[in-house]
Amino acid sequence: MTLSDIRKKINFGNELMLVCVIVCEIVLFGFLNPRFLRPVVLCGSINDFISICIIALFETMVIIAGGMDIQAGSIVGLSSIVVGVVWQQCGLNIWAACVVAIIAGAICGLFSGFIIAYAKVQPMVVTLGGSFLYSGLAISITRLAKVELYKGIGGFPEVFTGFTKFRFFKVIPFQILLFLVLIAIAYVILHKTKYGRYIYMCGINPNAAEFSGINTKVVIMTTYALCGMGAALAGIVLTSYLGTAKADFGKELTLPIITAVVLGGTSITGGVGTIVGTALSALVIGIMRFGLSMAGLNTQYLDIPVGILLIIIVAFRALSGKERAGK
Repeated sequence: MTLSDIRKKINFGNELMLVCVIVCEIVLFGFLNPRFLRPVVLCGSINDFISICIIALFETMVIIAGGMDIQAGSIVGLSSIVVGVVWQQCGLNIWAACVVAIIAGAICGLFSGFIIAYAKVQPMVVTLGGSFLYSGLAISITRLAKVELYKGIGGFPEVFTGFTKFRFFKVIPFQILLFLVLIAIAYVILHKTKYGRYIYMCGINPNAAEFSGINTKVVIMTTYALCGMGAALAGIVLTSYLGTAKADFGKELTLPIITAVVLGGTSITGGVGTIVGTALSALVIGIMRFGLSMAGLNTQYLDIPVGILLIIIVAFRALSGKERAGK
């Protein structure tokens, strides 16, 4: 049996475990609050954590390549306010404003990725600085547009706010379909293309990848650009669903996103991970947060179980030697 076969079995086992955890969560939270088991409520719960689901898919590529991105939450707020300002103040079509926001997210990711790849600065340091920078930019844009920070920008056209309210068969939200499409796109990019293989090689051994003729700097930089675009898309979806553009959207997302990626089987040292694992773990985190809030836990404390879960996962994998085995 080859190392590749062993890794596939480990990944399958991890994904099967995540499916079991999701089922257990549904049963447990349904017992604590029977309303949780209503199809409309259960399917609609994705509205509360779709941002985590979207960003985690592309964060997976960053971490597999050996990086770390903790600025995505700030890009969510920046893209949200860009949509509002470009549409309201500049008079562009709402969908053109969304394109501008996605481009802005890509530029933010490229900028941080360029510094990481070419200046060899630690990803954590760069993206931490990026989180402050992009949050500050979002607030500055809000003030330059003479918009009250706590109110944000509202009054969006119904065609924009309506697509996130649409439900297939009056039960399944549009966000579920969007998530499935993004899973497919991210899966193809990471697991079925040469670029995806380069991402894994950068995480396993960047020096060997360089000697193999791979431009590791470009690969690393573009993973941050993809993550920035994912964060911008999450900001657009959140803005549409809430009907308001605000600069502080996404500030609480960093911990759940990183936890979702690590819980999904991605090694924090790079080189190991799958899109399917991340997608399932994002659902685990999202359902846990939604279920706890329905069970009566104050929303201010929802990050506590997520933080505990992250510590347990990292400690368990370090003690079991899976991080080293994956490498």
